[in-house]
Amino acid sequence: MTVPKTNDRIVCIIQGRMGSSRLPGKVLREIGGLPMLGWMIERMQMSRLVDETWVATTTSTADDPIAAYCHSIKIPCFRGSEYDVLDRFYQTALRARADVVVRLTADCPFIDPELVDDVIEGLYLQDSDFCANRLPPPFHRTFPIGLDAEAVRFPALERAWREAETQYEREHVMPYFYDDPDRFSVTLLHSDEDFGQYRWTVDTPEDLALLQAMAVSFNGKRDFSWYEVVEMYQRHPEWQSINAGIHHKTFFDVDDRANNAGGAGTVDA
Repeated sequence: MTVPKTNDRIVCIIQGRMGSSRLPGKVLREIGGLPMLGWMIERMQMSRLVDETWVATTTSTADDPIAAYCHSIKIPCFRGSEYDVLDRFYQTALRARADVVVRLTADCPFIDPELVDDVIEGLYLQDSDFCANRLPPPFHRTFPIGLDAEAVRFPALERAWREAETQYEREHVMPYFYDDPDRFSVTLLHSDEDFGQYRWTVDTPEDLALLQAMAVSFNGKRDFSWYEVVEMYQRHPEWQSINAGIHHKTFFDVDDRANNAGGAGTVDA
């Protein structure tokens, strides 16, 4: 696919914080000698279509290490609401002067820049407000967990920021785009082959152990495609048992900690 010629500024925002309930500090845990967040930034810099990558974290002092890491590698970082994740994401996009925003969560170190470009192209070619390569049930996932990408036009994001009211909508950022089919035009991309049962995200120690083993097999290479990961994964059936049985958090999970803080919850990476 090819994006029609455009002067739009396309910005990738990687959303993350240190306070993961199942693996605290995971976004700066090392995989193959590089922090997980560093993997994502480096791989997004390989994108053909993304003009700039930002990190969106919170104003909590617990997230100072994320801001410090971004500063050390000269990546722009915005710090916003800990509990209203939609507001944090919107405020980052506003400061980045984005016309189109790609949203990633910081627990997906093997995110594929070419797949992200496909999502951006889907947005343009279908003239959509929002494009993703997965949506929650009842939609069926065909890409591995850990390759999730969403792209949205800024005016649509601004409308969602103004209108979304529920905790669920503010916490998970994007549900307002697809919960009501009459609100926005939405495009959903599917893989030609169904790999939706594979799990390459990092939410638990088992997930981290898996991706560390996979990174070792690439012998320092970081520009591999997700197809290469599939091939490597299938050659090592023992890997699949490392994080087998891990419950994947869905968009329907809500962080109870928010109820004690008087705001929308946050279970972002």
